[in-house]
Amino acid sequence: MAESWVNYAERIGSDLHLELSGPGSRRAALIRALRDAVRGGRLAPGTRLPPYRSLAADLGVARNTVADAYAELVAEGWLTARQGSGTRVAERARPPHSAVPPKAPAPPAPSARADAPHRSRPARHDLRQGTPDASSFPRSAWLASYRRALQQAPNEVFGPGDPAGRPELRAALAAYLARARGVRTEPDRIVVCSGFAHALRLLFGGRSGQILRSPLAVEAYGLPFHRQLLAAEGVRTVPLPLDEHGARVDRLSRERAVLLTPAHQFPTGGPLHAERRAAVVDRARAHGAVVLEDDYDGEFRYDRKPVGALQSLDPEQVVLIGSVSKSLSPAVRLGWMVLPERYVGDVLAAKGEREAWASVLDQLALADLIVSGSYDRHVRRMRQRYRDRRDRLVAALAERAPHVQVSGVAAGLHAVLRLPPGTERSALGAAALHGVALDGLADFRHPDTDMPAHDGLVVGYATPPEHAYGAALEALCGALASSGTRGS
Repeated sequence: MAESWVNYAERIGSDLHLELSGPGSRRAALIRALRDAVRGGRLAPGTRLPPYRSLAADLGVARNTVADAYAELVAEGWLTARQGSGTRVAERARPPHSAVPPKAPAPPAPSARADAPHRSRPARHDLRQGTPDASSFPRSAWLASYRRALQQAPNEVFGPGDPAGRPELRAALAAYLARARGVRTEPDRIVVCSGFAHALRLLFGGRSGQILRSPLAVEAYGLPFHRQLLAAEGVRTVPLPLDEHGARVDRLSRERAVLLTPAHQFPTGGPLHAERRAAVVDRARAHGAVVLEDDYDGEFRYDRKPVGALQSLDPEQVVLIGSVSKSLSPAVRLGWMVLPERYVGDVLAAKGEREAWASVLDQLALADLIVSGSYDRHVRRMRQRYRDRRDRLVAALAERAPHVQVSGVAAGLHAVLRLPPGTERSALGAAALHGVALDGLADFRHPDTDMPAHDGLVVGYATPPEHAYGAALEALCGALASSGTRGS
């Protein structure tokens, strides 16, 4: 198929942008332009040039002018010409090193620290949190849903998208979230977005003015990326301490909004205690405030009864935000906001008149995946696979590193390994030497919190492909054994 297309393209001629300028004849100008294109690297060695007739028509010159220019450059060694192969750039006609400016070294990642040598080596084993097993994406089911969606899509689908999202997806989400997460909503309260970060930008940096305003209370441990995004929008975040029952919502002051991960605190693990769930909703109702619920991995629970969405306690005080980044893949770029009625119009105004983020065709495919039952089957299959991985991690650590306490493993896609004070950096360095990429707990700590710091590692056991997981565990245990984390 690919070869057929190449042959067709070569037969009809390919586009070649040349500017004929300077003194002399058109033939001389064409020769200069072709030399410059080869010398500068724009025409790479082996590139087939357009046939005489095609290039002559494009440039508005005589066919013989192109033929003569090609012949001279062949004689000079810039081009080669063979019967049946056309005219190509000569393999030895490579641009000199000085023609291409050296590529500047890439700047360090924003999260990298100058004093963190464990960031500098490429890793063989990826145990960073935040991503599912990419090799487990349900390709066949997604393809089948995409085909059905295309076949059944009305013509309007191929026009400008509705900023609220396709009604098929909003209806499917309303039913699914009610069944699987206990959410109370209607399709017209759901606005499709491209993920959690997009939702934050809409709420705190919308084009029609901020819908929610600073300051925002957040958990003392959370994603630094979210804090950076909020800071860029001028939002001040106020950290809430954590304990074994989750966020200390009793420490809320005058903040009009609070961002929580109530089903599974990120990254330390554990649900928000029932009394605190009720207390934060009651406070929001009494003070005209709002709770932002990050339901980032609510589908994956293992050793406990399902914890329903906080939103079900009062749909008018809670904004639930979810996505398929953990259940399917972050590459799909689809999420949703379940909104109190008073915010729907403002969020749609912030999005604009047309959908600019979430692919309409992907929305239809996801709707079909949910309605057909394929999404549920995939989630159940991955829940069992991630539970097995969690069990293998816990067993390996119990045998090889019994001094390490494992926590936060009743749900989700990552575990926290509690370490003795002062050993986190050495553990990260040892992990790097063993080719293991993972995150330190300190990276997630809010810089303004007065909560005591805890040393630890955040291990994403969902990230590696299945065939590589055993080797990743072996390397992790080897790193812990050599890192001095046993303490004194």
